[in-house]
Amino acid sequence: MGLEALARFRTHQPCAACRMLRRRCDSNCILAPYFPSDEIEKFSRVHKVFGASNVIKMIQMVEETNREDAAKALVYEAKARIRDPVYGSTGAIFQLQKMVQELKMQLESTKAQVLELQQQKDQLLGILLNVNHPIDHGGSFSLDYDDSMVYDPEKFPVECDWIF
Repeated sequence: MGLEALARFRTHQPCAACRMLRRRCDSNCILAPYFPSDEIEKFSRVHKVFGASNVIKMIQMVEETNREDAAKALVYEAKARIRDPVYGSTGAIFQLQKMVQELKMQLESTKAQVLELQQQKDQLLGILLNVNHPIDHGGSFSLDYDDSMVYDPEKFPVECDWIF
């Protein structure tokens, strides 16, 4: 089959809407560009939720430049309505908004933990720096080796009555 014959075959093949509705699909079918013959499941969902005549009316109400987006929105909404008949896509939006709020709270909690850990790290570094390089607070305390701390029996006599 040549390319011209294949193109002619495709142009005369009914769109998914006309195939499902069992009607003749002519060249000016409004649904053909948005529901090709190999995507019958898409139109099946849209038809089940909205009905064919309502789909045609909704697509006709939209400007031609925006019709493809309108058809995609109808397919998405139909799929969401089948999944959740009460809320449809609104239910999914609410769930996503709830997840965003929970993630924001989790992010704030994590930021607070990071800040607390940074403060603890800074305190520990400060303590370590003070141990290695003591600051003179006016006293004579030092962790460095100092002869004044060595035991001197004359300065510190040991009086004990131990018997050996």
